[in-house]
Amino acid sequence: MRLAVLAASDSWYLNDLQRAAGSRHEVVGVAFDRLTSCLDSHGRRVAADGLALNEFDAVMVRTMPPGSLEQVVFRMDALGTLADAGVVVINPPRAIETAVDKYLASAKLHAAGLLTPRTLACQSLTDALAGFHALGGDVVVKPLFGGEGRGIVRVNDESLAWRVFSTLAQLRCVLYLQEYIPHNGFDLRLLVLGEQVFAMRRVNPADWRTNVSRGARAEPLFPSWELIETARRAAAAIGAPFAGVDILPDKNGRDFVLEVNGVPGWKALSATLQVDIAALLLDYVEGLIRPRIDPLAKLDKGVRTG
Repeated sequence: MRLAVLAASDSWYLNDLQRAAGSRHEVVGVAFDRLTSCLDSHGRRVAADGLALNEFDAVMVRTMPPGSLEQVVFRMDALGTLADAGVVVINPPRAIETAVDKYLASAKLHAAGLLTPRTLACQSLTDALAGFHALGGDVVVKPLFGGEGRGIVRVNDESLAWRVFSTLAQLRCVLYLQEYIPHNGFDLRLLVLGEQVFAMRRVNPADWRTNVSRGARAEPLFPSWELIETARRAAAAIGAPFAGVDILPDKNGRDFVLEVNGVPGWKALSATLQVDIAALLLDYVEGLIRPRIDPLAKLDKGVRTG
């Protein structure tokens, strides 16, 4: 299998995939800002640093670097072009577009009937202040795009709310507010990989944020069937076969789905569970491309075992 990974050249995840691939697969790193697309009499082609990505079996998105609106739209269009050409893209472009947009992702989760925090997205100071009070005067303000707890602030004071909302409105940001959910100092990260689900508990008694990157301690978790089904439903709502689902149990025992990460990491999870997630991920992608490489494989298998 030839796999192109959109990642930084020093990415731990790229190195881990190359380690897991060994000599069995070819895993090559490419950069988002080197993507080009050519439309001519030969068709639609996408390349990066001289590599024809249409000739790879699969492309994996391992990072989503910041860029202008035009750059981000072009990157998604290029991934869509590859998917249309039959290249397996993990995650699918539409799933990535949904997951990186917190409002759209929350709307999808809500529409799927999953329990999510009450949420308000707006564009003005006046509406944000009204929402602050409607959500109980204790909210978590998040950037619409971003992850790993970056840019998130808890606001439970009206004067602070005014300063935060005023600054964001002046910067012409979308103000994205969620009610603060009182919890017991931990949340759950469930990694969905096709039909497989892996889980850990992230504990941080010193901070209401429970990201490992923010100092949380990771512990193995053997999830209940209900948690597994919730994670699968959340990933399906986003359209991501490979997803990190963050679930927050509140003090009353209810499980809130906070976010679905469409470009999930597995460094902490692999170390915590002692599971080679990179190897399992490569096996999963290989399973997706096999029907395209050998369209008669399934029929041939049926003849041999029938």
